[in-house]
Amino acid sequence: MKIFLLGLLVPLGLCGPIKHDASIAPHTPSPRGVQANDSFQSANTPWHGYDLNTNYYEIIPETNVVREYWFDIVNTTAAPDGVERQVLLVNGQYPGPTIEANWGDTVKVHVTNRMQDNGTSIHFHGIRQHNTNQMDGVAAMTQCPVPPNSSYTYVWRAEEYGSSWYHSHFSIQAWEGVFGGIVIHGPATADYDHDLGSLFLNDWTHWTVDQMYQGVLDSGGPPTMQTGLINGSNVWVNEDGSTVGKRFHMEFVPGQRYRIRLVNAAIHTHFKFSIDNHDLTVISNDFVPIVPFTTNNVPIGMGERYDIIVTANQASDNYWIRAIPQSFCSDNDTPDNIKGILSYTGVTPADPTSTKWDYDNDIECLDFPPSQLVPWLVIDADIGGAQTETSDVATAAFGDRPIYLWTLGGNALNISWRDPTLQQASEDPTKMNWQPSQGVIKVPNANEWTVLIIQTDIAVPHPIHLHGHDFYVLAQGFGIYSPENVTLQTKNPPRRDTALLTVSNEAGGGYVVLAFPADNPGVWLVHCHIGFHATQGFAQQVVERQSEIGTLFDKDLLQETCDAWEEYGKVNPYGRQYRGLYGPYESGI
Repeated sequence: MKIFLLGLLVPLGLCGPIKHDASIAPHTPSPRGVQANDSFQSANTPWHGYDLNTNYYEIIPETNVVREYWFDIVNTTAAPDGVERQVLLVNGQYPGPTIEANWGDTVKVHVTNRMQDNGTSIHFHGIRQHNTNQMDGVAAMTQCPVPPNSSYTYVWRAEEYGSSWYHSHFSIQAWEGVFGGIVIHGPATADYDHDLGSLFLNDWTHWTVDQMYQGVLDSGGPPTMQTGLINGSNVWVNEDGSTVGKRFHMEFVPGQRYRIRLVNAAIHTHFKFSIDNHDLTVISNDFVPIVPFTTNNVPIGMGERYDIIVTANQASDNYWIRAIPQSFCSDNDTPDNIKGILSYTGVTPADPTSTKWDYDNDIECLDFPPSQLVPWLVIDADIGGAQTETSDVATAAFGDRPIYLWTLGGNALNISWRDPTLQQASEDPTKMNWQPSQGVIKVPNANEWTVLIIQTDIAVPHPIHLHGHDFYVLAQGFGIYSPENVTLQTKNPPRRDTALLTVSNEAGGGYVVLAFPADNPGVWLVHCHIGFHATQGFAQQVVERQSEIGTLFDKDLLQETCDAWEEYGKVNPYGRQYRGLYGPYESGI
């Protein structure tokens, strides 16, 4: 069986050369299929000797390879759906270039801010940054923003394998276009022939999200997005009836199996993804390999990822690829027109005549049920003696104006670009006077577990993302959490870094119960991955093993970036952070 890697859907483009003479290996599946405790490993893979049963939280291949990339963040214009607008991009690409590595490699990313009036930072979503908290890329937490005409180099280890994305963590800049894929090659729980790389689902408007933001603050209501994109492309019908733009297109060879790495990079849209007539085999959620299962649609919240395998086993024809916003939580003007085209080899690409799968509905915003997301590597949640934190979600009007902010744990996050939490935590290890607006959850003791209950009585679902960890999803449900009425799943529960706080109108809100061990010292963010909500204050900070933080980062690097940002802010009004209840408000992250 000949297995090889096709070019990625997102081209590598101007990402710079790869250092060291070592190739990025494609997945090499077993001709016998993947067997429990007997996953096949080809001798030519960099992770030879490590497999699906290797505990990647503790054991990592030593490849001694560095993958090096150069990113320029620029102001420019683009027309993903044929309508030109202002954007902020990585190397002028939408989506940005893909970071690609093997399990165990070291990744080095040089980021230069070439924008006119923006700071920036880059977060590598889902990368645990074990003992590299300073590389997490969260403005106001792990660094000061990188000002224009300055650079910052991020270095981290690919300790896990699978699919993710990087994006700006400076205000809502990510959704102006500062994002791209992360592909870390490693073993897989099902066979395939071709890896098509990242496939992004985005919502989109013809005005910038920064232009929309003040309206969100003033109204407190959800925005309405105009359309959406599949891998940075779609069509738009103008008022005169003319159509501009182009559909995303991919081609299958009959009989072949294709791996697609789905990423929801939207600011405010929960999608269901499907391909007409084709089943989808799900093999991982976020960075966690799972026992494969087959479905005809994938519900995917903002920040979540699912790796799927699609077999070209239908009649040679054209088929619609669909990303449908779920109406309960995602207002969109053209929900039925976010589509791409799958063509079989030899078929002339054209608008398909295929019909959508007849699955339940396109209303509810839900994750896959936990019973389907079974981690391949079995790990129980050892929560005996764990500390329990409960964080309620609410929204309220603030100030005389007023503006509407989100709160988590009773407060809207309000932290400073000029004074990162990492610096505060390291300078005074005994600090106990964290301000309520800093939203600090203290996790002081090594390897002890924290159970975090996030709940709301508002019928608005939220994708919850935790930095620095894969969390264990112990429960999700409707209504308010009650330990008397909810049984926590501690035996091999789903593990991931982003999960949905599910809600319903009838039950009066909902909850999600997460757990994680204190195995990664640092300051870590937990937040809603709806971009507007995070900027409106929907976040808290986990200060983990504070007494160890000061020994784990480069103080000179942090200070150099903060000094450069301070100098920029002295002479440029765009260096001002609106932390109060006037102006656009900025939580800091």
